[in-house]
Amino acid sequence: MITKLTSLYKKLDYSFNDHSLLELALSHRSIGKNNNERLEFLGDAVIGYVIAEELYQRFTNEDEGNLSRYRSLLVKGDTLASIARQFEVGKYLKLGGGELKSGGFRRTSILADAMEAIIGAITLDSDIEQARKCILIWYKKRLDNIKTLDLKDPKTRLQEFLQAKKFDLPQYKVVSINGKEHAQNFQIDCSVKELNLLVTAEAGSRRAAEQKSAELMLETICKT
Repeated sequence: MITKLTSLYKKLDYSFNDHSLLELALSHRSIGKNNNERLEFLGDAVIGYVIAEELYQRFTNEDEGNLSRYRSLLVKGDTLASIARQFEVGKYLKLGGGELKSGGFRRTSILADAMEAIIGAITLDSDIEQARKCILIWYKKRLDNIKTLDLKDPKTRLQEFLQAKKFDLPQYKVVSINGKEHAQNFQIDCSVKELNLLVTAEAGSRRAAEQKSAELMLETICKT
């Protein structure tokens, strides 16, 4: 496992002293009790603090409202999952059989949680200052361009992008609804006919799943 993780060390730009911490950070709760949920809890707190402090130091003339919007954009699950995909974290995840079959290594929520757990693992392996260095390296482009980012929701941004190209509006289709009524999981397809693109996302509500699929479509368009 250590040999396999060497390539991830390079992508993260950090080498663990205690390799078991990274292994734990990559262990989803579906494998059992020894999972990454506690590290995720720690990492969530660390990244929230680091990003908030960096925004405070960078943007001395911004009010609390704008700083809060910037922070929310940077620490939300979709952004963390995007960074995880950049590092190909999904390739290294340890998942239970059910999650493996359902493609859990691609799921936004699982990738975001793993990224928070990795931050928690780095904090314990070294200290919060080292975690800060990693976070600020990973977020450099996003922080540098934060004022140019559109704070509109993904569905609105996708719609406006397609309208500017004189394309048809994106199509959202419910693929499946699983789980009991109080804990349902919606799987939504988002397609853009003119670009021949189709992406799928999941969330606990139809609206959230549509927003995630729109965000994923925007990322896909940027890569093509």
